[in-house]
Amino acid sequence: MGYRFTAAAFNQLLESLREKYRVYAPTLLKGKGKFSDTDLVGYAEISKIEDVVFNQKSYFSPKETFYPVTQRLFYFNENGFSEAVVDEKGMIVFLRACDIQAVERLDKIMLENGLSADYYYERLRNKLKLIVMDCQESFDSCFCVSMGTNKTENYSASVRLENGVYLSDVQEDIEGLFAFHGETIEVSPKFVESNKQSVKVPENLVLESVAANPIWEEYGSRCIACGRCTVVCPSCSCYTMQDIFYDDNPKCGERRRVWASCQIDGFTDMAGGHSFRRNNGERMRFKVMHKIKDFKQRFGVHMCVGCGRCDNACPEYISLAHCIDRLGKEEAGNRG
Repeated sequence: MGYRFTAAAFNQLLESLREKYRVYAPTLLKGKGKFSDTDLVGYAEISKIEDVVFNQKSYFSPKETFYPVTQRLFYFNENGFSEAVVDEKGMIVFLRACDIQAVERLDKIMLENGLSADYYYERLRNKLKLIVMDCQESFDSCFCVSMGTNKTENYSASVRLENGVYLSDVQEDIEGLFAFHGETIEVSPKFVESNKQSVKVPENLVLESVAANPIWEEYGSRCIACGRCTVVCPSCSCYTMQDIFYDDNPKCGERRRVWASCQIDGFTDMAGGHSFRRNNGERMRFKVMHKIKDFKQRFGVHMCVGCGRCDNACPEYISLAHCIDRLGKEEAGNRG
């Protein structure tokens, strides 16, 4: 079922939704850019549709809305522990098709990768409803078409701004509010069909030859191990644990889960001073192989969704898209 909304009608819809949900979308964050006096498109809670940025890609992914950078898990003292309280409200997130595909990748890691689901991820994920933002034109760094992630059917509703009105294809009418506030019409979401850049994705990489490839030395000489590429990535899930002891009572504290990265020095440190992948090039090789080989071997889809955020974020202008493309063309050349 499709619906048409004026801005006023959509804002009434949002007001009704906000009674039971926190609604997040990409917005313009004033003064939050990489340089002084610059802005940034990132995720924040919204109250009106005019705050949503439709014509720019968000710098950070929507992942942080339901998989927080820092997540308090439980409190503890000398007598026991108590679980951290979770907001009773659900979450509605506006995001693009590639980001919905990334949510599905996170689900595979956090919910399907082991004997049981990750409890702390699952209880927030179960509160989440997705509204896909139509992508009619590609952004410069996107390569989602090459990764097969430019479309999705996994959403409660779609939304696009067209000729001053908002059009939605609704698969799940949340609380019946879309029908209540909207005017019924025929609507289908529009997804981008081509990107400004494309990549040749390798499908049969041989680990031994990839490990010996000199491109990792090249990238290693440029990478500064800042971890920005993994922080902005919508499908990366690595974390570390921190126990925080309170100054006023050292016997009390809390355990937090905090995002971490395979690209940062110390992530693979072990007892006894052992560590894997000390070299930056080796770390990048591990990340790339996870994105385009290891994950697919286990779950049947590539981990990388081609959003291009890592290319935008890297201060050394290292492009994951170009790296994937180089490996793919080398593989094709070796077969030829």
